[in-house]
Amino acid sequence: MSLSAQACWVVGQQRAELRTEELPPLAPRQVLVRTLYTAISRGTESLVFHGRIPASEYQRMRAPYQQGDFRAPEKYGYINVGVVEEGPADFIGKTVFSLFPHQTRFVLPADAVTLLPKGLAAERAVLAAGMETAVNVLWDSDIKVGDRVAVVGAGVIGCLCAYLAQRTPGVAVQLIDTNPERGSIADTLGCEFSHPDNCGPGHRNSDFDLVIHASGSGVGLQTSLEIAGVETKIVDMSWYGDRDVLLPLGQAFHSRRLQLISSQVGTIPAAQRSRWSYKRRLELALGLLDDTRLDCLISGESDFSDLPRTLGEVTGSADSLCHRIRYSKIPETPE
Repeated sequence: MSLSAQACWVVGQQRAELRTEELPPLAPRQVLVRTLYTAISRGTESLVFHGRIPASEYQRMRAPYQQGDFRAPEKYGYINVGVVEEGPADFIGKTVFSLFPHQTRFVLPADAVTLLPKGLAAERAVLAAGMETAVNVLWDSDIKVGDRVAVVGAGVIGCLCAYLAQRTPGVAVQLIDTNPERGSIADTLGCEFSHPDNCGPGHRNSDFDLVIHASGSGVGLQTSLEIAGVETKIVDMSWYGDRDVLLPLGQAFHSRRLQLISSQVGTIPAAQRSRWSYKRRLELALGLLDDTRLDCLISGESDFSDLPRTLGEVTGSADSLCHRIRYSKIPETPE
């Protein structure tokens, strides 16, 4: 008896569809997972959906269980919360997180799924990939006790970076975004909020000890340079796809000895690499989600059956944060 599943495929620039797939039979130490929730990563999935991944990055930017190579058709995604229906006895009935694309059921090795900590709601666990990225950014930033920290860009990753930074003793965080509605989120997370117009030279919101850039725009990165203090590190975790970014490096960049570095979740920073595995980092990220305040980062929810249309709406909207996809209404029957 075989089991089929439905999966979302990008079939062209700004076009997606649901396809039926037959699942492979279960091998020893594999699990069959029924998806409860996935989520749309507005940054990377927007670039995928709009066909803006440069060819030079096709291999480096692959998601672990992606099918296709960023040229349609492709099955992409890496935020999946589900329940184990078959497999080793110690996994059956357990809720797990994995880096699997948008699909109703799937088969993976048991060591490729991570059990949710006791008490963590499956609905909030869709933030795990974002929290894992934020952990990596904080590692790369080398944040210090008492730092004044600016986070430019109040998307999901920026907000999670601000949330983690705010928990460092003595640290004061300024969340900076062009959307004034993000001010309420900053309040919920315990941070101050500023519009970029109220930052930089001549304003009190300048001379930060650490700047994290997460806006995904060249303008946001320019703002990050303007508000940095002398010898401040600017950690850029935005990825621009096939876009070029123009920066004013001929102004005070050198005289103020600014440091501009990149952060990317695909590699664990050198200082942690000898002791931290990707599995341990993900377990840490899941544990850090045990805070109901983080529910403010879920900006919407819709059914999997509507996902081809929802991808276009969410990736084209600057107002969306984490959009959750629910799978409870999708029937599955053995063939």
